[in-house]
Formats: sequence, C-alpha cells, structure tokens
Amino acid sequence: MPDRERAASKAGVGARRVERLIATGAGVGHVTVAPGTAGSLLGAVLCFPLLGLPWPVYLGATLLLTAVAVWAAGRVAADLRQPDPSQVVIDEIAGMWFAAIALPPTFYDVTVCFLLFRLLDVVKPAPISRLEKLSGGFGIVADDVAAGLLARVMWWLLKVNFEFL
Repeated sequence: MPDRERAASKAGVGARRVERLIATGAGVGHVTVAPGTAGSLLGAVLCFPLLGLPWPVYLGATLLLTAVAVWAAGRVAADLRQPDPSQVVIDEIAGMWFAAIALPPTFYDVTVCFLLFRLLDVVKPAPISRLEKLSGGFGIVADDVAAGLLARVMWWLLKVNFEFL
C-alpha cells in the first residue's frame, strides 16, 4: 500500500473515532442499561454551567451542538448500518439542551425539564414520532429536539399557571 493511501486510511480511522466519541457522548452511550437516559443526564450536566449565560448565547451553543449532533449521528449510523443506534446519545444531549433553553440555573428546574424530556422522548407523542422517520442524522436528532422543545414549553406553562411550582 503506498504511503499516501496508508495515511488516508489512518486519517479515516481517526475521523471515525472522533465521530463515535462525539456520537456516543464520550462513551456514555455504551452503558448497558438505559443509554438514552444516561445521555440525557450527561446533557443536563453539561448544559447546567451554561445556563448562566445570556439566552441568545446559550441558544447559539445549542444550535451548534445540534449541527454537530446531526453530522456525527448520521455518520455513525451509516457506519453501523443502523437507522438509530442505541449507543448514539448525542441526540439526547442536544434534546436536553433544548429543554433547558432560558431555564433558571437551578437544580429543581433542570431536574423537572430532564424528567419531562425523558417522558416525551420515550412516549414520543405525535408529531414527534414522525420526525424520527426522517433520514440520516437529521431524523435521529429531530425527534429529540422536538421532545426538548415540548418539555421546555410544558414546564413554562406549568410554572406560569401554578405558582407553587
């Protein structure tokens, strides 16, 4: 094998490792029990320090994360020849970041949004269930983004209408 081909082959393997590292949430997606919940929990932990930033900055970071998630999830799914591999949890991380948009940086609020997000991600009410049928990384991530947005709206509505929350 000529040196150029060998170098290109090594670069491809390295790129696949980076894609898998990102897509699996640094390996969190490899837990044997509830990898989606583990990924969502990682998303909550990672977003918590960013909640003190102005919401437009947080939103920009969330959109950037989502773009990376679509790319990495799509590449790893294609590499594994599976439509939505269970070890890919970057979509849950992005969904949790959407669930926390403009959220007060409190453990209580993040925990409630985490629980609402997990509920919606598991139940997948319409039209969320339709979004996962989209192709590639976009389909893998879109349903989680929708579940995150719906969780955030639900928590806002609950807090606005029930003062004791």
